[in-house]
Amino acid sequence: MIDYSKICESVVSAAKLAGGFIREQRQIFKNDSIEYKGTNDLVSYVDKGAEKIVVDKLQSLIADAGFITEEGTLTVNAKEFVWVVDPLDGTTNFIHGLPCFCVSIGLLRNGVAVLGVVYEINLDECFYGWENGGAWMNGNRISVSNTKKLSESLLATGFPYSNYDRMKPYMEVFNHCMYHTHGLRRLGSAAADLAYVACGRLDGFFEYGLSPWDVAGGVLLVKEAGGKVADFKRKNDFIFGREIVAGNSFIMEEFLDVVEEKFSKS
Repeated sequence: MIDYSKICESVVSAAKLAGGFIREQRQIFKNDSIEYKGTNDLVSYVDKGAEKIVVDKLQSLIADAGFITEEGTLTVNAKEFVWVVDPLDGTTNFIHGLPCFCVSIGLLRNGVAVLGVVYEINLDECFYGWENGGAWMNGNRISVSNTKKLSESLLATGFPYSNYDRMKPYMEVFNHCMYHTHGLRRLGSAAADLAYVACGRLDGFFEYGLSPWDVAGGVLLVKEAGGKVADFKRKNDFIFGREIVAGNSFIMEEFLDVVEEKFSKS
């Protein structure tokens, strides 16, 4: 039987090791190291180096586990267990020297998140959790907020940066939330958004156009912290479905009402 808590200790260690590398490289990083994977989709040797550090550490933890990695260091076809790795979530922030970028690592079992680690490098905050083990940050148990109404909530989102096909409904949700909440924030890292929902700094988060590595580390944290996660149709296709809504249990239904109603028209 797999001991997720023990494995989580090793994953936290891997995330912090990669985070240390990223922190060091930020001090000497030059913009001529930037590469473009697509429109506004940036990458550098730092992403690739951090991913290699993480993958090297994870390979020995679970025999025959699959891998989905953003920078392609290792891709192994889906098996019962699959590691999903984003070595530097918030690359654009990193390149511009803007604090808020993370290492994000998720473990899926038959497509369901069972372990998650998000290490926010600038604040040295490591969020981690495993199935039925709760959610934690730097040794302290965390939980989602108890904000009761959407009108009293602080939300986060991510602006689409390449896929603009759903901008109209997205802006309709954005507009509604501008008028009917305490405000919206855009941190530039979906992993951080989810971690901050899990610890109650944010009450909810929504975004579309995401990849599995953007959310695989964070969704388990939200759930283990007492929150809820869904796609725009209230289903569970939020890791591979490229759309996500997360929030505490009080605001989630009202939040989903808004998102589903606006996006159902698209």
